Amino acid sequence: MYDPIYAATPQLAVVQAAYARTQHEVTYDGSYIAIPYPNGDVPANIGVCTDVVVRAYRMLGIDLQQRVHEDMTLHFSKYPSNRIWGLTKPDPNIDHRRVPNLQVFFSRHGESIPVTKESKDYEPGDLVTWMLPGNLPHIGIVTNTYDEDSGRPMIVHNIGRGPELDDMLFDYPITGHYRYW
Repeated sequence: MYDPIYAATPQLAVVQAAYARTQHEVTYDGSYIAIPYPNGDVPANIGVCTDVVVRAYRMLGIDLQQRVHEDMTLHFSKYPSNRIWGLTKPDPNIDHRRVPNLQVFFSRHGESIPVTKESKDYEPGDLVTWMLPGNLPHIGIVTNTYDEDSGRPMIVHNIGRGPELDDMLFDYPITGHYRYW
């Protein structure tokens, strides 16, 4: 593995930053924590699926906490925070750690890609969101590693066991597919 800053393309930089996340021991914990703004983070030893994405982009000098908060401040009504969580204004401590908010952000500032059942349509560095059982949103990063048996691109995500590389692209209903470099 090499430093993502030296990757050949922005997509590979995202992938390399995602791979780096799998080297960290992280306990799954989505508790509300006051996070310094901007460029704040929960303690390094805890996190959820969104923290994998936020930390990977942070390795590339992109602060999603700040970018999501700034966009929500200007366009709060476009985000689901008021409808889902009953908020009346953005909260920089948690907004970037919520999958539905990231979906809106990536749709507005990245590229929203059609959801398909074809592995070839999911490129390294893409972001995918799913709905897990119990109506739980989830997010992960598509890599350039392919499962030997299925041929599908593997995903870096945290579904409760810390950041890991899995063949799980089609295990749950996909709710979004994005590119953000």
